[in-house]
Amino acid sequence: MSTQVGAGRWEDEALAHALGTGVVTGDAVVLELPRASPALRLVSGLLDAAVVVVVGVLVAVVALPRLPLDDTSAVATVVGLLLAVLFVVLPVAVETLTRGRSLGRLVVGTRVVRDDGGPVRFRHALVRALTGVLELWLLAGGPALITALANRRGKRIGDLLAGTLVVRERAARQEVGAVVMPPELAGWAASADVGALPPPLALACRQLLARRGRLNPTSRERLGAMLRADVAERVFPPPPASAPPERVLAAVLAERRRRDLDRLRRQEAQRREDAEQLHRLPFTG
Repeated sequence: MSTQVGAGRWEDEALAHALGTGVVTGDAVVLELPRASPALRLVSGLLDAAVVVVVGVLVAVVALPRLPLDDTSAVATVVGLLLAVLFVVLPVAVETLTRGRSLGRLVVGTRVVRDDGGPVRFRHALVRALTGVLELWLLAGGPALITALANRRGKRIGDLLAGTLVVRERAARQEVGAVVMPPELAGWAASADVGALPPPLALACRQLLARRGRLNPTSRERLGAMLRADVAERVFPPPPASAPPERVLAAVLAERRRRDLDRLRRQEAQRREDAEQLHRLPFTG
């Protein structure tokens, strides 16, 4: 799900915090991307580490017997290249080509994305891999775990440096009921021009109403007031000044839904009428 707000009207970080574990794009779009828990990241990391170890052992079994063991420089060079491939080249290639996935993440249902919600690119994967050599392999994942637990968005050091985060792709869908029209605003909404409300702003209102029970009261009040101000600028006549923000948003959304349903019913009725008239035409073939 995504929520877009008017440029310059909302502070991005405050909005992302208020709406949960979302990310804010460069176009001020808030994407609800539930962050992966440390447990999921630990499982996926162990699976990926097991793959690296297995590949490394297989390559070592095949390559090392073919090397002149008395030439220590050659052995050191090959071992260094092998470690670089296993710990940097392989993770970077997999993460870049799969757009943030790996075998472990595929199993647990997670993915690495940029802070703006977009797919990771080569430079993001490279920073994560280089940092991972230290925090994941040399230090056995200790700094990564501590940082992920301390960070609100579950980022390890590599994520902080690369501007990425790990999110869940298999989050359960939440059933959201229809917005109910507030009785005291039904008359105003019926006569108001709500068609000028941009769809992204309507989505922002819908998100707030759907998640208001889980928001911090201060953030909820603040976001409601901001959305009400945006709605009031685009709806004519403006809502009653005494109407609470969330009641206004509910009235606008309910009225838009009612009009959309009426329009769809008219279109369906017109389609059926056209089909019946076409059926009555004489067959001239």
